[in-house]
Amino acid sequence: MTQFNKLLDNLNTEQKKAVLDTEGPNLIVAGAGSGKTRVLTTKLAYIISEKRAWPNQILCVTFTNKAAKEMQNRVLGFIKGKSSAVPWLGTFHSISVKFLRRHAEAIGFKSNFTILDTDDQKKLIKKICEAENIDAKKISPQFIISFIDNWKNKGLTHKDVKIKKNNTLESQILKVYSIYQQKSQDLNAMDFGDLILFTVKLFENNNDIAEIYRKNFKYILVDEYQDTNFIQNKWLNLLVNSKQNICCVGDDDQSIYSWRGAEIKNFLTFDKIYPDCKVYKLEQNYRSTKNILETASSLISNNNSRVGKKLWSSGNDGDLVKLNCYSSGKDEATGVSDIIETKIKKKYSLNNVCILVRAIYQTREFEERFLKIGLGYRVLGGIRFYERAEIKDAISYLRIVNQKFDDLALERVIGAPKKGVGDATLKKIYEYGSKEKLCLEDTIINLIKLDQFKPKIKKTFSVLIKMIEKWRIEAKKIKHYDLLKLILDESGYSSALKNKKDLENENRLENLKELLRAMQDYENLQDFLEHVSLATSADQEWEGEKVNLMTMHAAKGLEFDVVFLPGWEEGLFPHQKSLQEKGDFALEEERRLAYVGITRAKKEAFLSFAMRRAYQGDWMDAVPSRFINELPENNIEKNEIVEKENDDDFDFNQDNSIELGDEYRSPGWDRLKKKLIKWKK
Repeated sequence: MTQFNKLLDNLNTEQKKAVLDTEGPNLIVAGAGSGKTRVLTTKLAYIISEKRAWPNQILCVTFTNKAAKEMQNRVLGFIKGKSSAVPWLGTFHSISVKFLRRHAEAIGFKSNFTILDTDDQKKLIKKICEAENIDAKKISPQFIISFIDNWKNKGLTHKDVKIKKNNTLESQILKVYSIYQQKSQDLNAMDFGDLILFTVKLFENNNDIAEIYRKNFKYILVDEYQDTNFIQNKWLNLLVNSKQNICCVGDDDQSIYSWRGAEIKNFLTFDKIYPDCKVYKLEQNYRSTKNILETASSLISNNNSRVGKKLWSSGNDGDLVKLNCYSSGKDEATGVSDIIETKIKKKYSLNNVCILVRAIYQTREFEERFLKIGLGYRVLGGIRFYERAEIKDAISYLRIVNQKFDDLALERVIGAPKKGVGDATLKKIYEYGSKEKLCLEDTIINLIKLDQFKPKIKKTFSVLIKMIEKWRIEAKKIKHYDLLKLILDESGYSSALKNKKDLENENRLENLKELLRAMQDYENLQDFLEHVSLATSADQEWEGEKVNLMTMHAAKGLEFDVVFLPGWEEGLFPHQKSLQEKGDFALEEERRLAYVGITRAKKEAFLSFAMRRAYQGDWMDAVPSRFINELPENNIEKNEIVEKENDDDFDFNQDNSIELGDEYRSPGWDRLKKKLIKWKK
């Protein structure tokens, strides 16, 4: 163990214990910034270096290919080329592919099977829906895929699924699932869900094959264990041998992906599955200041479903966590930008500054502000607001209403939502238009008159042209944002998104609502479209000094010197829809999300909420998030209400005595009401 002395010297006491204990089941509860990757990698290198197992006798599972590659490189660096790479180090999916290539025949496939991507799945399901007379407008292929994925995550083949009586929707989806699986097998193809599910079925139905791997894998190491779903956990348990040398690393307080199947109970019941397990808690944080850690720890302590730990740091206290109150969402964006410009820029690189939002549409007000003052920014894990597909679609409708010669806008409108117009038809239109020197709209009108379209296409174009003409008349009578509401309704765009019931389309609808709110800041349609043109033509280079914007979900695993956490209001955070669907379970996950957000900050953290926000054209009083009530008094600095000059028509009542009535019953409101009164004094 001599060569490891130096490595071990860099570990704290609990980290060393976790590394050196290789026998039997281990659960390493690793808090944010506690060095879990270092511990897991060192443990892997230690097992190899001490010849407790050869590299091919270790199964090491990560959640991303990037993490697997980084771990592979670190291990090779630790053992300095004395061993080959670890062949069974990878993601659940990549390792499952290895198993299935070797044993495909045992589950009715050939070893050269194809792996279907999402587009392949959509195409196949669309064909099935057409054959079975299932209306894809009512039940979208993406919606069906999400259902099927959910079943597979729960370990259910189409034969295992039980549908309640009179549930027509699920019965239809189950029928598609059954046909889809048969078609996939006929094509010798599997999707990503199949890779793990079929591996589990392979081992369950072929104990001799499973036993080969159980004997081979002397050690099993698992990263980000809190993010495993039911089928992944079953996959792991099937590979554990009688010695039970399985080590799982993760943080139950950072379990934030239940919406994609992750089950925190895998983590919380590990000691029930493996009664002899040893639990190691990595509580020393190497990332954040004491004030940031104590704030996060106090907040997460309100959760009941957790192993329990308290992060600490040997570093300095650092600045108090700032809690700011703003009159509106717009003022919040202005206030945050002012802090960045006047204070943060002087001390930190903008590349180390991040704004974390609960919902992606929240980036809009910050983007608008940054564009206005010329502050560089990038949206990580997402697309700039005005570049999002649904926003560009909506803008295209407005552009063609505003200007009939905007061919690019009309071309986009023809495909949003899809109207059954193919490339051949578009080619025909453009050839005629070029010959006659007509704009796209006039070309279509002429071809309709000349009866050059098939009946169905002719009807589609006739309806579209009539609607555009109608909207141009309406544009002279109503506000430009009311015009967009009308367009989204009458074009079928909104209903198309509503009918496709999945998270992606819900986010698109929220983005469109935010677009309607943005339009109210401009006098007329022309002014707004000019603003959009300037916004979309702004510098988009990623290099250089730029503030980072992203969702809290996307920030997991990252860290920044300074973190801003805006929008801490009831309904937004915790998110109302989550609470309605899953109650207390969702509340605890939302609190874990808050914990993740705060612990991304290394040196300074700024929390904020607005007293009012615009929602679908109306100003609504906002109630501060219940999470604010759970923050520790000693680690928080409450700042005065920040009033900014508002250049829209909204007049914030600065003499509000905060007599808000009985409708505000959220935990923490009473205490905050008193604080707000003090702030105003």
